[in-house]
Amino acid sequence: MELRTQTLTRLVTPMREGGSLPALAEADDGFKYVVKLRGAGHGVKALIAELIGGEVARALRFRVPELVFVHLDESFGRTEPDEEVQDLLRGSVGLNLGMHFLSGAFTADPTVNPPTPEEASRLVWLDAFLTNVDRTVRNPNLLVWHGETWLIDHGASLIFHHSMSDPAKAALSPFPYVKDHVYLPYASLLEQTDRDIRQRITPRTLSGIAALIPDEWLADPSAFGDMDPGKIRSMYSDFLIRRLSESAVFTKQAIDERRKLI
Repeated sequence: MELRTQTLTRLVTPMREGGSLPALAEADDGFKYVVKLRGAGHGVKALIAELIGGEVARALRFRVPELVFVHLDESFGRTEPDEEVQDLLRGSVGLNLGMHFLSGAFTADPTVNPPTPEEASRLVWLDAFLTNVDRTVRNPNLLVWHGETWLIDHGASLIFHHSMSDPAKAALSPFPYVKDHVYLPYASLLEQTDRDIRQRITPRTLSGIAALIPDEWLADPSAFGDMDPGKIRSMYSDFLIRRLSESAVFTKQAIDERRKLI
């Protein structure tokens, strides 16, 4: 597994939606990307969650815009008049993460176009696995592009890494926030989905996704102090593998929460 690396060449516009304050920018390959900046919010941890969440989703055959590492140098966005944006860009010099911009996409509305039970169950399982708190009715992070549903914004996943207290225990925990999932009312095949997905993704795949995390992010002292980057990467890999092996825990939680809705 590997991601392309591009250099940002032009700031198109800051995007002020959400807490991550992304930017729409053009890179040296001529394409536009929604860029998650390491200087915003939760810093590189949000980028790591975006990377892992997006690539796990891709491995499970969800539609996810291509993720690309994007380099931001000190001169980028120098003409931006907003001082807050300038500060954000200065704090993001180095390697960031870009998501291919889906021009013309619009937010999916499941009340207008409801998912099938299989589609809903697969997405609920994914977000419970990733502990993604940000797929709600209020903010579904689902886009319709060329008639198909695409997943975006996994930066609120992996909530365990904000405390780093006990990743092993976190991997074995249920996910109570699944009660707010936008697709939960439609997810009637969760038990079957759990069996199917566990046959489609392997520990080797999950380790390969964790291996994508750049050393530059893992060596960020504001996020991880003086922890060894290799040990941090292993922590993410171990969390994913153990959570997969114990998926019955969060699957049962999702089933129980759905019963309360119907």
